[in-house]
Amino acid sequence: MRESPRIRRLRTDLKALEKLREESSIIDFEVARTTHDAPPESYAITFRGKGLWRADRSSDILIREQHVVHIHLGAAYPRMMPELEWKTPIFHPNISGSGVVCLGGYGTHWVPSLNLDELCGMLWDMIRYQNFDVDSPYNREAALWAKTQRSLRLPVDDRPLRDRIAGVAPTRQESARPPIATAPAKEPEVPDVLFIDGEAVVEAEIVESNSEDILFID
Repeated sequence: MRESPRIRRLRTDLKALEKLREESSIIDFEVARTTHDAPPESYAITFRGKGLWRADRSSDILIREQHVVHIHLGAAYPRMMPELEWKTPIFHPNISGSGVVCLGGYGTHWVPSLNLDELCGMLWDMIRYQNFDVDSPYNREAALWAKTQRSLRLPVDDRPLRDRIAGVAPTRQESARPPIATAPAKEPEVPDVLFIDGEAVVEAEIVESNSEDILFID
């Protein structure tokens, strides 16, 4: 039976996330499947890296190193944006206290070609304060803090999501290659004299002796 475009897209997203997990020490995920053969429609995404949070009735902004987001790919996905719910405490201008996530222009003009691994990259950039908008905040206190704070250097985590391949070391084959020679190449030896006899070229070499020069013809 031929699969629908939506099912094919769900399979593509799963493969993209599995590849992302191999290339990242930051992200992991669990899936909720409807049937054994069907690709998942819901994910619990875990990010392990530095983000910010603030406890209730506290003014202290603290570092938090584990963050969980639930992503549900509804019946209208990928035509419509996935449903996002932040499950762990976070202090960010564009994430509400109840876990609603604002993705800026993507919220009103969703791009169906945006894959799930790319969406996770956007979420990680929000966690580490690489990406935030203080002009249209969901959390006004966080927006004011981000505008005025001088205590932390942003982003609070410098790593890209694909941190395992961000600085790729040379492969074994590449590292085994000999260094490029810097010495000039040896020039071919040129005979001292050339005799042309008809169509034949005869080489000759002048050799010095004590009494006189001797001409050898080969």
